[in-house]
Amino acid sequence: MYRSHTCGELSSKDIGETITLSGWVHRRRDHGGIIFIDLRDRYGLTQIVFDPEFDQKALDIADKVRPEYVLKVTGEVRKRLEGQDNPNMATGEIEVYINEIKILNDAKTPPFEIDQEKTINEELRLKYRYLDLRKDRMKNNIVLRHKVIKEIRDLMDNENFVEIETPILIKGTPEGSREYLVPSRLYPGKFYVLPQSPQQLKQLLMIAGYDRYFQIARCFRDEDQRGDRQPEFTQLDIEMSFVEEKDVMAVNEKLLIVLTKKFMPDKKIQKEPFPVLTWKEAMETYGSDKPDIRFEMKIVDVTDIVTGSGFSVFSNAVKEGGVVKALRVKGGGKFTRKEIDDLTELARIHGAKGLAYFLYEEDGSIRSPLTKFMSEEEIKGITEKTGAKPGDCVFFGADQFNTACEALGQVRLACGDKFNLRDPNVFAFLWVHEFPMFERDQATGGLGAMHHPFTRPMTEDIDLLETAPEKARSIAYDVVLNGNEIGGGSMRIHEQKLQQKIFDILKITPEDAEIRFGHMLEAFSYGAPPHGGIAWGLDRLIMIFAGEPNIREVIAFPKDSKAKDLTLGAPSVMPEKDVKEANVKIINA
Repeated sequence: MYRSHTCGELSSKDIGETITLSGWVHRRRDHGGIIFIDLRDRYGLTQIVFDPEFDQKALDIADKVRPEYVLKVTGEVRKRLEGQDNPNMATGEIEVYINEIKILNDAKTPPFEIDQEKTINEELRLKYRYLDLRKDRMKNNIVLRHKVIKEIRDLMDNENFVEIETPILIKGTPEGSREYLVPSRLYPGKFYVLPQSPQQLKQLLMIAGYDRYFQIARCFRDEDQRGDRQPEFTQLDIEMSFVEEKDVMAVNEKLLIVLTKKFMPDKKIQKEPFPVLTWKEAMETYGSDKPDIRFEMKIVDVTDIVTGSGFSVFSNAVKEGGVVKALRVKGGGKFTRKEIDDLTELARIHGAKGLAYFLYEEDGSIRSPLTKFMSEEEIKGITEKTGAKPGDCVFFGADQFNTACEALGQVRLACGDKFNLRDPNVFAFLWVHEFPMFERDQATGGLGAMHHPFTRPMTEDIDLLETAPEKARSIAYDVVLNGNEIGGGSMRIHEQKLQQKIFDILKITPEDAEIRFGHMLEAFSYGAPPHGGIAWGLDRLIMIFAGEPNIREVIAFPKDSKAKDLTLGAPSVMPEKDVKEANVKIINA
């Protein structure tokens, strides 16, 4: 028997018992011939004591022990001496005097301390991830992930959903992101792909009659990496039949509220039910389709006020079909030149040509290079519309709608951080819906699906598909938490003719549609029910729950920022024999 108890469960009720523990040496302290070791396993720490008066032989062996050695020990549970209790340890009332020790394995000195939370180079952490995972922070994240996913499965079962696994090797059917190709050994020149999502498969399950499906799904996208993105990731995938948008939203909202209250009891949900904004409202008001609504700072439109302005940046933007937006920042009148320059650079990074501003002095005057080009009426109109007061600042964005809104949206977030307006104890959920059906490719000028080609247009906009498809809205919805999109979905097209119309707009020929999506069109002809669904980024949600800066911290073995597996050394060179068998020819390696 390696252990009778774990290192996290002994208490005063066990005093006098003889027990056996196994684990790793967390810390070792030699106090004048008596050795104290904190023994660690997944469940916690227990202080074990090697005292020559209790057992000299055990002490002699313990003298050779170093951090991260693996031990098996047997001894007597005793109450700690008066005043030596450790309230920071679950086992802090007791210690175990050891009379039998076995070194199960020794250990080299780790490349970083396991017993301390220090800033460590991430490359080193990922190379030795099996050591990094021993640390409390990572252990807590992985256990949290397990508990959240278990709770989701229980809740979905209670809502009458069925979990169905879908294949990992599927047909290549581009949905917007680059796919990973898997060459077929048995069929030279042909490929599988790893799924970006189970999108088509879950729709086929709806046609099969499984009206409430879910899956903890592994997904793969060959994309450039960032803090909340990985080549392989996990999502909660949901699809429902005979439902409308509000039905899908209701199930997901209920699930998110339960999860938040169970795992984040110290967080206040800002509003129940969750607020609902259209995509246009979110962009116009917050400059983002995933707005952080924990603070009020809102963008207003001043296009009508400056249409004929003497300030050419404003008037020219309007002439070119653009807009002029304004953002009032309370207390921003004291911004320094450097702070304004930093915000200007931020706006430029997000597409703006610059960042105009009014600084309202305490005496009521306005400091700005713009005022000499603008009339008193224009300045007064802007002041009234923004509600600016002495001591405030107003920033302006003048460009096409998306650029003007998005640039000011980023400035808004930066100002929210500067003035500590984003309350970390508040969870502000909301829904954003009525997204544009299509978006125009800046390089080609053609229309592409904003979500994916199976998204359903709003009923009242179906006629626009013939006359002005770029104006059509979709029955698509995202759920947002504190400025993070944590899930997105839509109602789907279930009629062959409407699906073909969307393919036509996307310049997917009938021949190409048959090759890429023929299985879907064929399935629609056998009685497809109205259906819709959603997918959550589980890694991202758990990242927020854990208070971590990126999703790598809640994944056991993630890729680094360059999509490399530093622990195993992937991607790697394969033997030439294996490459040939896969019918692959390597060029420009």
